[in-house]
Amino acid sequence: MAHKNLLSITSLSELNDLLGCPKPKHPLVNLIRIQDFKDCAFPVNTSVNLAFYCVSLKKCTGRLAYGRSYYDFSEGTLTFFAPNQTISLQNSATQAEGWMLCFHPDLVYNSPFAKKLDSYRFFDYDSNEALHVSDDEKRIIEASFKNIKREYSQNIDQHTGELILSNIELLLNYCNRFYDRQFLTRKKVNSDTVAKFENLLKTYFSQKDLIEKGLPSVKHFADELSFSPNYLSDLLTRYTGKSTQEHIHLQLIERAKSELLGSDKTIGEIAYDLGFEYPSHFTKIFKHKTGVSPSRYRTIREM
Repeated sequence: MAHKNLLSITSLSELNDLLGCPKPKHPLVNLIRIQDFKDCAFPVNTSVNLAFYCVSLKKCTGRLAYGRSYYDFSEGTLTFFAPNQTISLQNSATQAEGWMLCFHPDLVYNSPFAKKLDSYRFFDYDSNEALHVSDDEKRIIEASFKNIKREYSQNIDQHTGELILSNIELLLNYCNRFYDRQFLTRKKVNSDTVAKFENLLKTYFSQKDLIEKGLPSVKHFADELSFSPNYLSDLLTRYTGKSTQEHIHLQLIERAKSELLGSDKTIGEIAYDLGFEYPSHFTKIFKHKTGVSPSRYRTIREM
């Protein structure tokens, strides 16, 4: 496999230079037309690390990956990147036109919006979990982009910063809505994913070597299903009302209950058998989920 170079881009000006675009009008926020990209000389097999947020809307012609399946979706695709994520650069014939909005963390620093940014979990989705938008949704997104550009392009006054952030927040709120729609319209695929996850979860906890393997992580199941951890948890929450971690804990509790009532093992032995390094951690989770400690649960059920 060819070695990939890592290129770190720390400012919007640096990005524009590399893309062959004019210098940004605002140092912390910029909207670029993808069709304006020049034949910039990114080295072959290069990965890019951006120091800022990026929301990219591309109109595509061709098939797009969604999990392990592919869909025709020519209207538009939104991808999201948080600061310090590494992006692999690939030449793709499906990328034709669109927009890329970039904003630096310093833009939101010390603002109420800064805390809310973490709630937009799609910034940690993988690129194959992109948001596929309809023509109507694309028009809404483009209008938000242009409102942001209008604000930073005119003379800056005391309201400029607040209005830019308000429009970015509105844009991301629309993206939340459109992702909810996408989860619903992919019902068959997502139902299959839920079934596969539940089977993987039961299989994991039915193994005899949990002592060696330890407790499964959210990332373990996400990797098994070819999703990012955030995307899998969001998918499960929408279809089952419980996140990946909650499902893991519930399966763990069911296995623990069986051990408590079906064996004479001590609480420490059961905790160890379930993959816990410390029995106190097991007791804490069990009590949180059931309302009683493991020893109390055993006493009550044996009365």
